[in-house]
Amino acid sequence: MSSTATTASANGDRSYFGSMAIVGLLFFIFGFVTWLNGPLIGFAQVAFDVSESAAFLIPSAFYISYFFLALPSSAILKKTGMKKGMALALLVMAIGAAVFGQFTTQRYYPGAVTGIFIIGTGLALLQTAANPYISILGPIEGAAQRIAVMGICNKLAGMLAPLVLGAVVLHGMGDLTAQVAAADPAGKEALLNEFAARIHDPYMVMAGLMALLAVGILFSPLPEISASEANAEAPSDAGTGRRSLFQYPHLWLGAACIFAYVGVEVMAGDAIGIYGDSLGLPPDQTKLFTSLTLGAMLVGYVVGLVAIPRFISQETYLKVSAILAIVFTVGAFLTGGYVSVAFVALLGFANAMMWPAIFPLGIRALGRFTEVGSAIMIMGIAGGAVIPQLFAILKQHFDFQWVFLLLMVPCYLYIAYFAQSGHKAGLSKAA
Repeated sequence: MSSTATTASANGDRSYFGSMAIVGLLFFIFGFVTWLNGPLIGFAQVAFDVSESAAFLIPSAFYISYFFLALPSSAILKKTGMKKGMALALLVMAIGAAVFGQFTTQRYYPGAVTGIFIIGTGLALLQTAANPYISILGPIEGAAQRIAVMGICNKLAGMLAPLVLGAVVLHGMGDLTAQVAAADPAGKEALLNEFAARIHDPYMVMAGLMALLAVGILFSPLPEISASEANAEAPSDAGTGRRSLFQYPHLWLGAACIFAYVGVEVMAGDAIGIYGDSLGLPPDQTKLFTSLTLGAMLVGYVVGLVAIPRFISQETYLKVSAILAIVFTVGAFLTGGYVSVAFVALLGFANAMMWPAIFPLGIRALGRFTEVGSAIMIMGIAGGAVIPQLFAILKQHFDFQWVFLLLMVPCYLYIAYFAQSGHKAGLSKAA
């Protein structure tokens, strides 16, 4: 090989790994922000003195924003390009963090929920850009492996988020609850005002850091990638005259699979604290349970990174993961106390490689429809708003472990179906 070719190859490798590092940082950021929602449920219930179902508006507002903003995000990205779009997304998230911090300090719950919705809006734009970007940065067959690396960045941040929030904001929450219950109305308001005000400075710091990162992304060497060119149909599908996304049934089945997956992921991660509370475990412990799930997910990502596609295809691994998740769900149902919580946390291991497998399978061979198809897949994240909210409502009327079982198992069965045959619907064998 000539010295010129060697230099070109080295420059290409540096560009590839540099792009991976920058997108990995983005995945770390939205992992940190996303996995704050779990401990924020308990925080909202205390700080705003609202019911459990009302406190679940925190994750609901966050995840429902994806449903409304994913398609507009696709249109924005077509005008801005992926790089400028990512910078804009971070700026929107910075605004949302500032709004949440300010209104929470004032204990105005609708304003705080609006701030969470704005953060979700920015993340909808960021994910609509970042997920297809990393999927098509290299061969689509290795997309699950690349997304697994991003998942490790995401879950490391997710493990850190509850610990940071717990240390800075939620410390002594169990004692505070007892003090509030014993206080007169004026004392109660003073205690809750002081507790709510703890959130202000951390979220203002987050807002500032995200704004700075937005500027950094704008001037970074991150290359633009044409999704439609990088994710073209296979030769066997070329010329079939597909003029509509409705001619790609695997996309719609994939979006439904994302809906089911994010719903169960949020149940295992964000709702695990409420699950522990329902078992009668102490609040100062349950506020940290999200980190247990994310630790299990981190292990799952490492295993997936090693196994896919070297020893097992991403489709087969997805099916095995869904079956394993059903086993863990039944284990949680049949046990109690910390053992039951441990089974819920183990769902993190089973869930880990689901998104990395589902997303590239759902957008496979979309060609010029890749950007809009990715947005439709991102809309499926709304499952994180619907399924946990159903859990919060139904557990008021029925045994919470039965509700957990009956919500989770059908979702995992559908994921197993998509892994087995749904991802191939409408595609030729060569696609």
